[in-house]
Amino acid sequence: MNGQALIAVAPNGARKLKADHAAVPLTAHELGLCAAACADAGAAMIHLHVRNQDGGHSLDADLYRDAVSAVRREAGTGIIIQCTSEAAGVYDRHAQMAAMRALLPEACSLAIREILPDAASESEGAGFLAELRKAEVSMQFILYSAEDLLRFRDLVQRGVIPGERHFVLFVLGRYAKDQQSTPSDLLPFLQAWQPAWGAFAVCAFGKLEAACALSAIGLGGHARVGFENNILLADGSIAPDNAALVHQIADHAAVMGAAAMTPDAARGWLRQFG
Repeated sequence: MNGQALIAVAPNGARKLKADHAAVPLTAHELGLCAAACADAGAAMIHLHVRNQDGGHSLDADLYRDAVSAVRREAGTGIIIQCTSEAAGVYDRHAQMAAMRALLPEACSLAIREILPDAASESEGAGFLAELRKAEVSMQFILYSAEDLLRFRDLVQRGVIPGERHFVLFVLGRYAKDQQSTPSDLLPFLQAWQPAWGAFAVCAFGKLEAACALSAIGLGGHARVGFENNILLADGSIAPDNAALVHQIADHAAVMGAAAMTPDAARGWLRQFG
């Protein structure tokens, strides 16, 4: 095998509801049970969204704390909890940054387009990222296109984003027709990517999610799967739960020359970034 792959699960996202799938976890308790099942299936990380009492997207720090406690209670201390800062059309970048400052999670995801949308945001954004780095928050930067990646590198080179090596997430097929991703959506990112810059993971939409994830792993990357972007198994049938989507990747990673990282291995591996 050529290495290990970090498998993350994104079990609910900002918009999925029980009407979309009965197993979408919305409450803190449901998220805890889902995290435990996905950890058993091979996930080293859970990408955590929390919802308000109406099921709407929230960045409320207390809701996050409740969910983190539930994950720890049900899944133990192993699995890495990555809290999202996603705007989802609800929050502006100031509220996003305030939420992460209040929480200072073990790990968080940050969309460059949202936190650093333009030149005017760079000074404030740089200060925010420096605070997270000082607090040893493990940051993953979300990129939606090769153009996003090139801008990201410019921000790193100019010191707006601290550190030299980073963990990024390539979102495949975000603007494809019907949001159906294919493994070829990874190619524009890889044409612009240099391994010296850090490590990449992918997430994808639709029934080829597993194909995209395994393709990324075969090319030395990592993967995020789950109901946030897809509820279908590779054969087109509806997955019974998030753990089934994780199983598809963990059970076949060896075909691509990699093994699923344990949470402890992933936690140590992430320390090299940022």
